[in-house]
Amino acid sequence: MSQATRVPQEERTRAMRARLLDATVELLAERGFAGTSTTLVSQRAGVSRGAQLHHFPAKNDLVVAAVEHITEARGEALKEAAGALSEGGRRTRHVLAMLAEQVTSPVFAAALELWVAARTDEQLAAAVGPLEQRIGRELHRATVELLDVDESKPGVRELVQATLDLVRGLALADTITDDAARRERILDHWAEVLERELQ
Repeated sequence: MSQATRVPQEERTRAMRARLLDATVELLAERGFAGTSTTLVSQRAGVSRGAQLHHFPAKNDLVVAAVEHITEARGEALKEAAGALSEGGRRTRHVLAMLAEQVTSPVFAAALELWVAARTDEQLAAAVGPLEQRIGRELHRATVELLDVDESKPGVRELVQATLDLVRGLALADTITDDAARRERILDHWAEVLERELQ
């Protein structure tokens, strides 16, 4: 098989996998873990069941890969948004807004479904645990860079982690009811706390 023949097939395979992973995240966010099936995923993605099973033989393989796929894409989007941040006033508040957007997306809802399901599913927990740890480390590192702080100073690491815990908690509250107004007030106040404590 020539290189010219292989490349389009590789591109088609990559595009098909991306459709499967995108469809999985959509269904997790809409229907939850229990309501997401490989059959529904293949239907939504417009991919045959055989092709879907070839790439992802089990539901757990599919959902973990999907959350990792979309989280990486959102991480890239976060980097792009960070590059557009101004250095002037209210930078800390803008960083908090970016972080809040990161964890109030459909990806967060999909990940939340995985966390809950993994609590009672050892196989899923074994896959989700390391993924969540890696994502958590990457988000922490990005936050340190965005806030432009020195973690070697006492208390800074804890403030960064408290910030991430805060935005995740606010996002969790938002899954039940629209909590945007309260979230904005809390983030306004927290930005003031961070600016005072981190300067």
